[in-house]
Amino acid sequence: MLVLGPILILIFTYFLLKFGDQGKNSLRVLIADPANLFDNKITSHPTKAIDYKFYTTYLDYAEFRDGNRFKEFDAFVEINEKILQNKTAKLFYRESPSLDIKMKIKFELERRTEECLITQFTDLGIERFRQLKQPLNIDFINVYDPKNQADNDRGWVGFFFGSLIVFFVGLFGMTILRSTSKDKSNRVVEVILASVRSSDLMLGKIIGIGLSAMVQLLIWAVFVVVGLVVFKEFIFTDIFDASNYEGIQYATDIKNDILLNASTSRYNAFIDLIFHRINYGVILPVFFIFFLVSYFFYAAFFMAIGATSGSESDGQQFVIPIFCLLLLSFYAGFVAMYYPDSFLATFFAYFPFTAAMTVLINVSMASTSTGLVQVLFVFLILLLHAFIFLKIAARLVKNGILNSGHRLNLSTIWLWLKKS
Repeated sequence: MLVLGPILILIFTYFLLKFGDQGKNSLRVLIADPANLFDNKITSHPTKAIDYKFYTTYLDYAEFRDGNRFKEFDAFVEINEKILQNKTAKLFYRESPSLDIKMKIKFELERRTEECLITQFTDLGIERFRQLKQPLNIDFINVYDPKNQADNDRGWVGFFFGSLIVFFVGLFGMTILRSTSKDKSNRVVEVILASVRSSDLMLGKIIGIGLSAMVQLLIWAVFVVVGLVVFKEFIFTDIFDASNYEGIQYATDIKNDILLNASTSRYNAFIDLIFHRINYGVILPVFFIFFLVSYFFYAAFFMAIGATSGSESDGQQFVIPIFCLLLLSFYAGFVAMYYPDSFLATFFAYFPFTAAMTVLINVSMASTSTGLVQVLFVFLILLLHAFIFLKIAARLVKNGILNSGHRLNLSTIWLWLKKS
């Protein structure tokens, strides 16, 4: 998994980029315009992705579908006199076009129809009309976030990093549990405790396994970063350039109009999120800090269960509540993203079992200076609880590590906790 893990992540990312917009990326379009409204032209700057041809006779979609002379065309657009009144046109395709192609065709037909309207019903020139016609932009602004620094899309980045913490903590926590139970069952621990204290044994095992987790995490990070750079520089070069991505050679205002309409389409938002809108200099240090503290916090539970279990499989029933608390982090993440001002989101932000997930989402959604005091406060709360549970685990390890063959239950755990 040291190598396979990041490779799987990169393969998943590759397919998101490669097949994020399924459909034909180039089209030969036949325009049936029997009234010659468009005067055999669509745009003075055609794109390579769309090749328009005009047909000046009425054409039914069934004739287009079945006629041999139309087989070379991928789609046809039906234009009639009513288009100037109802602003409606129909495009019949053989194979579904990509969202980019649909946006381009819609925009170009709309612009050409607009030009016909200007010519027939006004005395204005086209350029003058363009100057007068300005879209109305409405900005919806949170009164508590007037600069619109919060971003739900970036919240998924925090959710991803929080999920990594849950995954690694659960994976390596179970490694601690199985290792401790195995040491007890084969009596190796009796030899080890002749040289070290039980608390040293506990910390050594937790730190050793934790270091292996950190090494694996760092190697994953290097693999993924290098892979993303390769994607950007060598494989998906066109889709990172807005002009190449849209394939438009129009004037700036027209190009911006298209980009505005297509900003959330395809995987453009996904690319923009990964490569431009994530502040890795902030979220990565926060991620590693909370990963370490969360690991020690949960490791204390897994170590205590392994040390107090009577057999290698005895502690499985007590692992279920811990995994339920780990899974609660996912629910806390959704609440933090979609209901950040709710009481439940505030509770999860300070609840030690869900604090790591929530704080990563808050950091990814906020600006670099927002919530720094809150992040520090949550970190101190989680650190304090990790220290407390490590002390409790140390006592359980001390009193239970040499016991085997007993039945693990809450009363036995309570007795060992009261022993000094």
